[in-house]
Amino acid sequence: MTVADELVGMAERREALFGIVGLGYVGLPLAVELANAGYRVLGYDVTQAVVDGINAGHSHVKDVTDAQLKAVVQAGRLSATTDAARLAEPDAISICVPTPLSKFKDPDMSFIQAATDAVKRTLRRGQAIILESTTYPGTTREIMLPALQSTGLAVGEDFFLAFSPERVDPGNPTYGTRNTPKVVGGITPDCLRVAIALYQPAIDTLVPVSTTEAAELVKLLENTFRSVNIGLVNEMAIVCDKLGVDVWEVIEAAATKPFGFMKFLPGPGLGGHCIPIDPHYLAWKMRGLNYKTRFIDLAGELNTEMPVFWVRKVADALNHESKAVRGAKVLVLGVAYKRDIEDIRESPALDIIHLLEEAGARVSYHDPHVPSYREDGGARRSVPLTPETLAAADCVMVVTDHRAVDYEQVRRHARLVVDTRHVMPRAD
Repeated sequence: MTVADELVGMAERREALFGIVGLGYVGLPLAVELANAGYRVLGYDVTQAVVDGINAGHSHVKDVTDAQLKAVVQAGRLSATTDAARLAEPDAISICVPTPLSKFKDPDMSFIQAATDAVKRTLRRGQAIILESTTYPGTTREIMLPALQSTGLAVGEDFFLAFSPERVDPGNPTYGTRNTPKVVGGITPDCLRVAIALYQPAIDTLVPVSTTEAAELVKLLENTFRSVNIGLVNEMAIVCDKLGVDVWEVIEAAATKPFGFMKFLPGPGLGGHCIPIDPHYLAWKMRGLNYKTRFIDLAGELNTEMPVFWVRKVADALNHESKAVRGAKVLVLGVAYKRDIEDIRESPALDIIHLLEEAGARVSYHDPHVPSYREDGGARRSVPLTPETLAAADCVMVVTDHRAVDYEQVRRHARLVVDTRHVMPRAD
């Protein structure tokens, strides 16, 4: 029996110990699903507070409730550690670490490199390593494979290496880790076979592809598709504004076509962990191959300009009321990058706040999911959303339309509203 056959058998019998490197918004939900499928799971994270919370049954990720976490922790199927030496124990290790961009919009591979080094130090015969972090095509083969093979172990024989991109949509009530189809690509056919077998008990639908590069590119295509189409509809919002046409009316009418059209909505810009970042990984890779990704670059420019467009709308609305932006009190509703979550990564609301303050406005914010946040060394706190707060503002700007916000109250008490999400009638 080959090593691959042994791992496949262990997966079928749920005898494999599964390791998760990185216990954030991707790693923790995956760890819980694997534990629910019958695996024993060992989570590894460098943050002691995260590890202590998980071991106590307290979730720091909104998509995993304390009750869900406690069930698997108390059953002895999930535990966490900050001891990297324990990565020798798992039979399979999924790496779920961040992949941000540098200030020059180049991939920051430091987290993947650190995770690879940690796994390399304890790599043993019979382990499967699966990278889930979004990255540029070639990362698994060009960065991880040489490092792991430097141990003297052979890929596809002694250890197995695959890539399976995360598809987490924070706050999505319909699709989670288990019922979202999962793409998997392996360095060798046995790498793919082992990875599929390991994920099979925890994921409803697995989608094998021929190589790790194909799997890496799948995730970038998905989010580049969204970025480009959001860029298009954001430009249409600007066009409609100049023509005096309601862009939302146009979009809703276009969406009645039963074929050939997919509905996207304009907004204040792009935010979150994927869409504003992932296309830059592909653009960066292509620059190294002497090719310019024109759609990606143009969509990035359009989406980046949207906060400026909406700040101009605030200035115009105030001007109609014979008020200047300088000195005006502006209340921003919502700083999370999308509705009903607490995540502010890459949120366009932060850019809007900066632009308003640069223009001299006095800005406060309300967000029921973000009671406070720190940025550039300073702290901000959400103000209560009361009739008095609304009435005191010269302009209320809706950026993120959380369901917990009472927009009827906003309509009743705000003097002036500029709404980026079309929750209520336009200010003009």
